[in-house]
Amino acid sequence: MAGLVPNAGEAIALDRFLKTADETLKLYVNDYTPVEGSVAGDFTEMSTQGYAAKTLTAASWTTGVYAQQIWTFDGTGGSTIVYGYFLIDAGTGTIMFAERFGTPPTIVNNGDQIKVTPTITAD
Repeated sequence: MAGLVPNAGEAIALDRFLKTADETLKLYVNDYTPVEGSVAGDFTEMSTQGYAAKTLTAASWTTGVYAQQIWTFDGTGGSTIVYGYFLIDAGTGTIMFAERFGTPPTIVNNGDQIKVTPTITAD
C-alpha cells in the first residue's frame, strides 16, 4: 500500500519537486496520450512554425503553478496539429510531466498562438 501525502505536505512536496532545477517546456505534435510509463522519447517535439522550447526557471514556480507561457507562430512549415506539452528536467532530459490538450489546436497562420499555464496539482 502506498503512503498518503496529507494536504498540508502537498505544497512542500510540489515545491521540492519543481524548485530544485530548471525545466524545459516543449510542445509535441504526435498523436499521443501520456501514460504513467511515458518517457521523453515518446513525444515528438514541434519543429516548424518558428517554434522554440521554453526554459522554466526553478525559482519561479509557485506551489505547482508557473506563469502562462505563450508561443506565437510564424505560419511557416504548413498546417501543424499540436497535441499537448511536456516538461523535462533541463539537466537530465528526464520527463517530469505531460498534458494532452482536450482539443488539439492546429497552427496555420502567422500570429497563431498557443498559451499554456504549466500546473501540477496533488490530491
